[in-house]
Amino acid sequence: MRTKLVASLAAATVGAFLVVGCSDNSTDSPMDGHSMGSTSSAPMSSAQASTSAQFNDADVTFAQMMYPHHAQAVEMAAIANGRTDNPEVLSLASAIEAAQQPEMDQLTAWLAQWGQPAPSADMGEMSGMDHSADSGMMTQQDMDALMAATGPEFDRQWLTMMIAHHTGAIEMANTEIVDGSNPDAQEMARTIVSTQQQEIETMQRLLG
Repeated sequence: MRTKLVASLAAATVGAFLVVGCSDNSTDSPMDGHSMGSTSSAPMSSAQASTSAQFNDADVTFAQMMYPHHAQAVEMAAIANGRTDNPEVLSLASAIEAAQQPEMDQLTAWLAQWGQPAPSADMGEMSGMDHSADSGMMTQQDMDALMAATGPEFDRQWLTMMIAHHTGAIEMANTEIVDGSNPDAQEMARTIVSTQQQEIETMQRLLG
């Protein structure tokens, strides 16, 4: 009888070990799956980095030219404060500054990533590029006249100049859409076309 009791206890002990062993194996399985999942995400990150690093000469020109173009638009937007009480003009100026300052930061980041020279706020410093009136940039004389104006005369000058400025930006953006190869830069170009075309329509309405 005692022998049977010992045998039963031994069998129970072996069974317990077997249960623990099975439990350990099932615990390892989810861990292995999680590890594989983490590893599989690495190729996606590499692919995204590769896409972001893809660029050509048109992308570089777009970034280097659009930066000073945006810088002048932001300057023109800031000039509106204190020179007009027109709420629609002030609202437009605020929207332009809010949209274009972050884009300037992104353009700078792309050029650094591509190993290209940092952009300059002065388009005239970007050597080898077309600085014609087609870009819509204002001359220093234009800017001086704008800063000297107030009230309705300021509104008229500001709206007229900003329409020309936006038109130049849209032309530059359309060139990037056609000739560029960086998907992110092309997406920014499409946003510029859409946003600034809507703003042009608003400014034309305000001019009457």
